[in-house]
Amino acid sequence: MAVHPEAQALLDALVEQGMPPIECMTVPQARQAAGAFVDLQPPAEDVGTVSDRAIPGPAGDIPARIYVPHGGGSGGVLVYFHGGGWVIGDLETVDRPCRSLANAADVVVVSIDYRLAPEHVQPAAFDDCYAATVWVAEHADELGVDAARLAVGGDSAGGHLAAAVSLAARDRGGPAIAFQLLFYPVVDFDWTSPSITDNGEGYLLGRATMQWFWAHYLGATDPADDPYTFPLRAPDLSGLPPAFVATAEYDPLRDEGETYAGKLEAAGNTVTAKRYDGMIHGFLWTLGATPSGGAALDDAVAALRPVLSPTVSA
Repeated sequence: MAVHPEAQALLDALVEQGMPPIECMTVPQARQAAGAFVDLQPPAEDVGTVSDRAIPGPAGDIPARIYVPHGGGSGGVLVYFHGGGWVIGDLETVDRPCRSLANAADVVVVSIDYRLAPEHVQPAAFDDCYAATVWVAEHADELGVDAARLAVGGDSAGGHLAAAVSLAARDRGGPAIAFQLLFYPVVDFDWTSPSITDNGEGYLLGRATMQWFWAHYLGATDPADDPYTFPLRAPDLSGLPPAFVATAEYDPLRDEGETYAGKLEAAGNTVTAKRYDGMIHGFLWTLGATPSGGAALDDAVAALRPVLSPTVSA
C-alpha cells in the first residue's frame, strides 16, 4: 500500500518545518531534535507509581525509570531499551510508550538509560543493558516481580540491544529471559537489502542516517561478526526466548527485521512477526501523529501478556 496518510502528513510537516536529516546535524542537535518527538506522542497515561533510580553498571551507575501499574502489576517485568541509533534518545523519549506498556500488559516496566555513542562506543550500550537486566533479575523481590517472568524489549537500536541481551543471556547462562519484544530492530550492518534500496530516502530514517548512527556506535572498533553487535550474523539462534518482531513497510530496516524473525523461527523459537503496512520507522515515538501505529503496541501486548501476565484476561 502507499505510505499511510498519517505518516505522510507527518513527513510533510517535518519538511515544511525545515527539519534537516539527522546525518546533517551535530550530535547535540540530533539529541535536541529527538527530544521534540515527545510532542508527537499521545498524552502520558497515568500509572500507579513512577520512580527514577540508579542501577550499578560496568562503568558507573545506569539511570533507570521504573513504572508500576495500578495494583502493583501481575508479577511480570519488562526491561526496556530506548531507540535512537545508540546516539540519541533517553528515558523521556520513551516515557509515554513505557507507561502504555505497563498499563496494557499489567507489568512493571524498567526503562534503561544506557550510555550513548560517540562518547561511549560499542559495546558500552550493550554492556549496560545486559548488566541492567541481570540487576533486575537479581532484585526481583525488591521490585515486587517474578524473575521467571522477565522480558526484554526495545525499539530500533533498543530492539537491537534487546536481541543482543537475549543472545548473551543464553550464552552466559542467565538471566532467564521469558520474552523478547523487538520493535523494528537493527540487527545487521548491510546496505544491499531491497528495503534499504527502496526506502533509503524520504521516510524519516534513511540509508545515510543509519550509516551516521553506525559510524558513531562503532567508532574505530571492528567487531567483525560479533553476534551482540550484529545479531543477524549469530551462527546459532536456537534456544532463545519467544519473540514479537514488528516491522514497518516503509522502513529501510524492514528486511533485516523480517529476516531475523524468519531465522529465529527456523531455529525452533516461537515468533510472532508483523509488518505494519504504510508505516515508517520510529512510529512508536509519533503515535500522537500516527495513531494507527498503535496497533503494534496492541499486538505486542497480546503476545507478551500470556507469558508475563498469564492470569490477566485478554
